[in-house]
Amino acid sequence: MLYRSHVMVCGGTGCTSSDSDKVAERFTEEIKKAGLDKEVLVVRTGCFGLCELGPVVVVYPEGVFYSRVKPDYVPEIVEEHLLKGRPVKKYLYGESVTEREIKPLEETPFFRKQKRIALRNCGIINPEDIREAIAFDGYKALAKVLTQMTPKEVIDEVKKSGLRGRGGGGFPTGVKWEFAYNQKETPKYVVCNADEGDPGAFMDRSILEGDPHSVLEAMAIAGYAIGANHGYIYVRAEYPLAVKRLKIAIEQAREYGLLGKDIFGTGFDFDIEIRLGAGAFVCGEETALLNSVMGRRGEPRPRPPFPAVKGVWDKPTIINNVETFANIPPIILNGAEWFSSIGTEKSKGTKVFALTGKVNNTGLIEVPMGTTLREIIYEIGGGIPNGKKFKAAQTGGPSGGCIPAEHLDTPIDYDSLINVGSMMGSGGLVVMDEDTCMVNVAKFFLEFTVDESCGKCAPCRIGTKRMLELLEKITSGKGEEGDIEKLEELAKTIKATALCGLGQTAPNPVLSTIRYFRDEYEAHIKEKKCPAGVCQALLRFYIDPDKCKGCGICAKNCPVNAISGKPRQPYVIDQDKCIKCGTCIEKCPFGAIYKK
Repeated sequence: MLYRSHVMVCGGTGCTSSDSDKVAERFTEEIKKAGLDKEVLVVRTGCFGLCELGPVVVVYPEGVFYSRVKPDYVPEIVEEHLLKGRPVKKYLYGESVTEREIKPLEETPFFRKQKRIALRNCGIINPEDIREAIAFDGYKALAKVLTQMTPKEVIDEVKKSGLRGRGGGGFPTGVKWEFAYNQKETPKYVVCNADEGDPGAFMDRSILEGDPHSVLEAMAIAGYAIGANHGYIYVRAEYPLAVKRLKIAIEQAREYGLLGKDIFGTGFDFDIEIRLGAGAFVCGEETALLNSVMGRRGEPRPRPPFPAVKGVWDKPTIINNVETFANIPPIILNGAEWFSSIGTEKSKGTKVFALTGKVNNTGLIEVPMGTTLREIIYEIGGGIPNGKKFKAAQTGGPSGGCIPAEHLDTPIDYDSLINVGSMMGSGGLVVMDEDTCMVNVAKFFLEFTVDESCGKCAPCRIGTKRMLELLEKITSGKGEEGDIEKLEELAKTIKATALCGLGQTAPNPVLSTIRYFRDEYEAHIKEKKCPAGVCQALLRFYIDPDKCKGCGICAKNCPVNAISGKPRQPYVIDQDKCIKCGTCIEKCPFGAIYKK
């Protein structure tokens, strides 16, 4: 059936947690009441990207973008927009509305500089209906390779595209496939790494929730290319919506003959199983992931041999992450030259980032490689809230580093990020403003790494713990001369001797913050002061005598009786008694108490 309008309601995890299900139900009810159910279709779709503005609703064909939609808004939107053709401006995304026009979603500042390849169908199709995926060229690339290309031609096309692994390492995808293709031992396997563990990262989850068929199709293409007939998707159990939609997609693909036996009547067999991870960060490392797929303890092993030689069940295996696979069908359909024309000389195509932290437009973005940090933060991200100054951006999660303001014009690609002491990683991008303590940031990421270390090798198990102890010592005001040098020495030793990527990259946040913000470390150690006013042990609370009215409210609420004074005269804080809880600042009605 053809409809004149489609009401696309975001069904990603972020919007679902903000009751987008109720919004969709209300649209269905109100559209039926208005007698429009034969003309307007409500579609639950994947993530649009602007997660902070959820629940998000986009009405096509106009592309009108409603944000933070509540069920109570729906009757008015149906009455005015869908029935009378007048979009309700007060509920629209602010940056899409001008005095003269309402801009479609694609023309807003958030989307204008993006180029969606991996995310091409997210927010466009119903991920639980294979017919919609097929309508948007789903499984067309698989049909092409099975009927028109040899396995070697498929690998050559992927190699010529310049696609590199989007999971962090950036290894050339076609080269990896070729290694497995050249192995004589069988059976072979294809594994999708969907164990996305970086804090603040949700790129892979959004693709699985919004376009699961693109990953299934790509895995089948990879299977054909290397000579594998079976695949595993290793996805964390904390992604229940992604798991649900994957299961639906796999069953639908089997029903349509797109997975299973004799696909497209070519004699090629390929099927996929889901393996659930328990949330161990180390299982994002490929050899630890393979152990977990086989039901073993999720610990890494030395390489070589690499998984392309000995992987699952000691058989040749290729592992790529979700985003890498999502790029494969467009490459096959549009050609390697098309893909390689996007991006930079050594970093082709686009990259998906989870843009979070101190930035106005948080959410999921996809930009051409080579886009600068400044463009992402100030044009797509809308700048820093409350007029604060940009201080640093952290890329690559716990494995990455912090990039300071002096490198805002750094192009985002594999090599440029490494040159400034960070890395691409899987795509987390955390923005920090002037109120961020960089020593505390380094401590936060070390805490995560120490907690997630599998403990197999001593450099990671012991070394990261010693680094964390030094950072705790510094942030608690007990730092000593030489502690920075000890941190650097430990970091270099761990990087050189740890068994896997988790340990080898764990010191990166510490090294990058020392490199660019050494003065903050020195202030913590020499002056016993946190310049950003974050480290509690180094704070001092003071009462401004010019603002203090002598009301005594602060003294009455102080839990340790550290504040004294006489009525109608300025009060004072006893620094020896003060436990720096901040209660006095919260309770003072005159803003007379400050910390520094």
